[in-house]
Amino acid sequence: MNIHFSAKDVFQPKLFHTLRHYSRAQFGQDALAGIIVGIVAIPLAIAFGISSGVGPTEGLVTAIIAGLLISVFGGSKVQIGGPTGAFIVIIYGIIQQYGLTGLMIATIMAGILLVLMGVAHLGSVIKFVPYPVIVGFTAGIALTIFSTQMNDFFGLGLQDVPANFVDKWIFYAQHFNVNWWTLGIGLFSLAVCIGMPLLTKRVPGSLAAIILATLAVWLLKRFAPESWGVGSLLTISNLYELPHGIPAPHMPTLQLAEGESVFTLIQKLFPSAFTIAMLGAIESLLSAMVADGVIGDKHNSNTELIAQGVANIVVPFFGGIPATGAIARTMTNINNGGRTPVAGIIHAVVLLLVLLFLGQFVGLIPMSCLAAVLIMVAYSMSGWKTIAGLIKHPTRDLWVLLITFFLTVIFDLTVAIEVGILLALVLFLMRTNEQTHIRTFNKEIDPNEDTDIQLNLEHLTIPDGVEVYEIDGPYFFGIANRFDDIMSHVSGEKCPIRIIRMRKVPFVDSTAMHNLSILIERSHREGMTIILSGVKTHVLHQLQTYGIEQEMNPENICPNIHVALKRARMLLENTQR
Repeated sequence: MNIHFSAKDVFQPKLFHTLRHYSRAQFGQDALAGIIVGIVAIPLAIAFGISSGVGPTEGLVTAIIAGLLISVFGGSKVQIGGPTGAFIVIIYGIIQQYGLTGLMIATIMAGILLVLMGVAHLGSVIKFVPYPVIVGFTAGIALTIFSTQMNDFFGLGLQDVPANFVDKWIFYAQHFNVNWWTLGIGLFSLAVCIGMPLLTKRVPGSLAAIILATLAVWLLKRFAPESWGVGSLLTISNLYELPHGIPAPHMPTLQLAEGESVFTLIQKLFPSAFTIAMLGAIESLLSAMVADGVIGDKHNSNTELIAQGVANIVVPFFGGIPATGAIARTMTNINNGGRTPVAGIIHAVVLLLVLLFLGQFVGLIPMSCLAAVLIMVAYSMSGWKTIAGLIKHPTRDLWVLLITFFLTVIFDLTVAIEVGILLALVLFLMRTNEQTHIRTFNKEIDPNEDTDIQLNLEHLTIPDGVEVYEIDGPYFFGIANRFDDIMSHVSGEKCPIRIIRMRKVPFVDSTAMHNLSILIERSHREGMTIILSGVKTHVLHQLQTYGIEQEMNPENICPNIHVALKRARMLLENTQR
């Protein structure tokens, strides 16, 4: 794969392209879509910020700054960026282990990795992560998010809840003391989230739930008698400092353990940073691909990665958390007429106005209502229909999905991402290996069956003392070892001449060339001759570069099977004289 570092190819923000032919009518559509998406993003940004272990201000700040940067510099016309549910688990774990400073450094490192991915043209490569791997860890994240909301949804009032999935549920079971007012508001909010789309799709269920639940809690606290115990209903203002504007940028203050260097801390944080980068890349590019299918456009994946990287480098300096493309908000943007990055910019402006002027309202939102919103987010992420479909027809994909799912839930997302990528590679190699076939001919070849030269000829007779092996597919390390085993298995027959047909070999790797070189050397020792037939030009160039052509007679590299058989007969005649 050739990598070109052309700035023109790598970085082409869609905003500057769309503004060349921008119209007043399009601005009207983008403005409406941006306002609606901004409203939809309010509860999600707040909920994601709180569930990640930071606060409402940090969630909104991330949605504002990241949303603005991703729209300005991104490679998609309609992508909406911000905090997403997928990051909750990894952020919470980093904060517990390394604190807010560790999260800040890990996010900046992830941003740098994303920029490097874009510059190195890796945008298209990430698209090849198998769907079962993505569904597996997305479903695992969904279950983990669901489990984190039980404390607020039931009003358990627990502190220092364990991060581990199993320990968390054991802790819940040991301290399960329900606050019925809190549970009632949570169930009411959940019902609104589920029921609102059945009434109208114009008003997001999460927004309606937050407005109605907040109003209900405000009325209860204002007018209900104290004996009712409604004072136990917790709102955002009871637990967090209310948002009052964009925080001033600040540098991280490193608090290193005794004997620990900055480099050591970076080494410890790198797995988490890599997970954030990979998760952000996969989620944003999947969102962009889905959007392309709806609007009939084609995003620039490398530009999108660079924009995601820039956003994640900048956001931590303002106290924000990791961000990526959000498919739900992106689809909301499309469905309401947004067709250019201007809609994403307006969405960020709407969130900024909320942060500046509606902080007191945000503080009244009940925690159990936010928990209900996140339970719905978890349900939407779960992909249960896909999983149910695979369970009905068990395949190798189902096992990959389940392994990734359980690793995400039982261990953590870092392990799941790493193993998931490894599973993707193994799955690809296994399927490629299955597509490559090795056939053996020792009597005759029918040239009418997909021959490499002429049609309508009589069957080609293979002389005694000649065997023909055909490799059909990529000749890489898995196939090279299998072919070597086949050749070694029949080596006891001491067949004087072996023809290897490579007309259907699109590429070879170093293992295949190494094994081929050993085969030629062994054949020389045993008095056998290897003839190569139908080698493609670029494959032949690879063999020449490796030095295989020098190890054998150039006349034994033939353009097709007819010439190869003719060469074999001549060698047999010379041997018999």
